[in-house]
Parts: sequence; C-alpha cells; structure tokens
Amino acid sequence: MSKGRGGYQGGMPTNMNNLMKQAQKMQRQMEEASKELEDKEITAAAGGGAVKVTVSGKKEIVKVELSEEVVDPEDIEMLEDLIVAAANEALRQMEELSEAAMGKVTGGMNGGFPF
Repeated sequence: MSKGRGGYQGGMPTNMNNLMKQAQKMQRQMEEASKELEDKEITAAAGGGAVKVTVSGKKEIVKVELSEEVVDPEDIEMLEDLIVAAANEALRQMEELSEAAMGKVTGGMNGGFPF
C-alpha cells in the first residue's frame, strides 16, 4: 500500500504512534512516583521545635508532637498558631517533594503535554 497524504500507513502516522507510547510510559512512571510518595513522611517544626507536625505523602497529618512547655492553658491561641504553622510548613515541603518527583517524570512539563 502506498503512503497516503501526511505519512499515513493504514492508520496513525508513525509520529503519533510514538507519541502515544511515550504518553503511556509517562503515565505509568507518574503512577509509580505517586505510589512511592505515598510512603514518605515529612516532619516540620514551629516554635523552636516545641511543636512538630508530620504529614504523609497523601498530604494527611499523621502525627502532632507537643513539648510540655508549649502547653499553656492561659495561651491556647499561641499553641493553635504553632500547630497551624508547623502543619502548613510540613504540607509545603511535601508539595515541593511531590513536584520534584513528578518533574523528574515529566521533564518539567508540569504534568502536561507540549501540544
């Protein structure tokens, strides 16, 4: 069969077929990277280490540690603020780790395709 217009040979052009294979490979790699991230944990501290919050790769808080000296019944608001600060920092660090892992897979395409 002769080549038709646009390089077709009885179906998709070779370039499109290769692109589809690359997309499927990238999708598998992203799924593997996501599974690896789920097993990771990051701990961040606030108040000089008085409050520590650990988050999982699923971006869920899995642990909160408080030093006795930070637990002041007269200043609950400060403790709340420290917990929020530590949790937000741990989540930010996990997001950075996630973006870096996905960036390795996508080659910096931010999870998208360049078309």
